[in-house]
Amino acid sequence: MMRRIHTISNVNTIILLFIYFLLAGCGFYSLAGSIPSHIKSIAIPLLDNQTAEYGITEGITDNLLEKFTEANILRVVDEDNADSILRGIIKKVEDAPSTFTKEEAVTEYRYTVVLDVEWYDVKNDEVLMKSQYSGWGAYGLSGDSGTDGIDNDNDGLIDEEDDDEIGDPRSFAIKVAVSKIGEDILNKILSNW
Repeated sequence: MMRRIHTISNVNTIILLFIYFLLAGCGFYSLAGSIPSHIKSIAIPLLDNQTAEYGITEGITDNLLEKFTEANILRVVDEDNADSILRGIIKKVEDAPSTFTKEEAVTEYRYTVVLDVEWYDVKNDEVLMKSQYSGWGAYGLSGDSGTDGIDNDNDGLIDEEDDDEIGDPRSFAIKVAVSKIGEDILNKILSNW
């Protein structure tokens, strides 16, 4: 009888240790993956544009606002009421041939956007993150991105297989590039904290 009580005690100790380490591990993970507790809101003012590409500033800013609103991690507010501010500068836009036939005719173009971003903590007067991001989309010369034979958004699907490839090829490529940047910025902010 004494031996059985001793065995049960050992099993209980092992279970308690397991639970302790499990909770300690989860506690560490959740702290490492959270945004600083005093930051509850973010402002995303209109980006600066150092390129000649017209209209790109509004597109990227609107995409960032949409991504952060959908994620619902931080309230999106104006600069006067924000705990943090996300600022960006469009540094480069490149619209260049990407793929050629063996006769050296262009079959695909790649639209690339490069953006410098800074996430600023208003309360502590410090930069939380400063990084450069780029995104791209591909397009052909046909009249519709749904029939150009190109994987415009790099998701492994082409034309009728990909239900989101529709419309003007160049406009769609811009939309893909801008969306990729927005996703990367949001993911970086969430993964750094």
